Amino acid sequence: MIKKNDQSPFFNIILDSITNGVFTINEQNEITSFNRAAEEITKFSKKEAIGHHCFDVFRANICQTNCALKKTIQTGKPIIDLPVNILNKKGKEIPLSISTATLRNEKGEIVGGVETFRDLSVVEALKKEITRQYSLEDIISKNHRIQEILNILPDIAESDATVLIQGPSGSGKELFARALHNLSRRKKYPYIKINCSALPDTLLESELFGYRQGAFTNAVKDKKGRFALAEKGTIFLDEMGDISPALQVKLLRVLQEREYEPLGSVETIIADVRVVAATNKDILTLVKSDKFREDLFYRLNVVKINLPPLAERREDIPLLVENFIHKFNLKKEKCILGVSNAVMKFLMGYEFPGNIRELENIIEHAFVLCKKELIEMEHLPAEIIRNFESAAHFRLTVVHPLKNAEADLILKTLEKHKGNRTATARELRVDRSTLWRKIKKYGLAKN
Repeated sequence: MIKKNDQSPFFNIILDSITNGVFTINEQNEITSFNRAAEEITKFSKKEAIGHHCFDVFRANICQTNCALKKTIQTGKPIIDLPVNILNKKGKEIPLSISTATLRNEKGEIVGGVETFRDLSVVEALKKEITRQYSLEDIISKNHRIQEILNILPDIAESDATVLIQGPSGSGKELFARALHNLSRRKKYPYIKINCSALPDTLLESELFGYRQGAFTNAVKDKKGRFALAEKGTIFLDEMGDISPALQVKLLRVLQEREYEPLGSVETIIADVRVVAATNKDILTLVKSDKFREDLFYRLNVVKINLPPLAERREDIPLLVENFIHKFNLKKEKCILGVSNAVMKFLMGYEFPGNIRELENIIEHAFVLCKKELIEMEHLPAEIIRNFESAAHFRLTVVHPLKNAEADLILKTLEKHKGNRTATARELRVDRSTLWRKIKKYGLAKN
């Protein structure tokens, strides 16, 4: 049994000379020693801490549910560099990195535990500053194309012009639309969104413009449309490429004249609404094939934002993974530290047909299965691993994003020419022998 008065002055001198916080507990979870660094970090004095339960002093986010020191005492296994948040005496949240070990008597029996911890406040502040450089609103990216968009996004928001956002499904179009609203003078007013591909034409029209009582069967009272609900704010029209020619005419009038009539009404309503439209299709291609009105396209295309797929911004994958892990740790009350090297290597090479949405789903799936501190390959959805292995004729094995640029260009050109190295070398303007050396260097040869 460790008693709080069993420590020699020499023992306390050693503890107080350590720059990291250190405390020990007995089998009853009572603090038996508390060094000077621990006092400075927690703002509790040694007198206030010793003899009290550790959870009363530290009030960490894992104290009551998943105490690291208690787990170490029960299993005999140490824990190294676990990130936790505590509340100091003044109620301020402090991020720490903790490590735990057992205390044993001369017979080798576990009689308590010791925990060392260091204050990560400066490190976390630096990480937030770095993250802030690569983020705007909820958009996180260090990709040069996205950064170029983020640099001008406040100017686009301030202009009040109609915006067309093009990009594949799951690439974050709605995030950019919401950011435009939040950065605009309309931010105090409603932000209303509607998926134009999710509703049939007749229902979509009534959803957009509303209707008057008796306009059709079951229209027992007036109903406001999305344009009315978004008055003075922003309306986000998602999947605009799927609306019918008839409805395109009515939307054209709203954009051109800033007015519309609800179904069953002869009253014209003026629309003071900023329109942001999005599509996963190339609208100009639809115009050329007479599937989309040219005049509507030019009304929408005042400012265009083109979002690349995730496969073309692989340097963002580590940032996004970290962001999703933080999000799900809070949502699911877990303390997962990150992903293993094998998982990161897999994610860096995966094509992500579902883009950022698919990456988020993969991390959420892993959270359900992961009982460890790191997400491993076994926690990823089995079908994406199978699909990746069966579809990958060429596999990118370089992990570091900064080293991927040349390899990624070679890989895409090879795929474009269906593996024909002569045609690939010709397009890249290199000798065939040089191309072969680079293919070997980056591990791009067929399996």
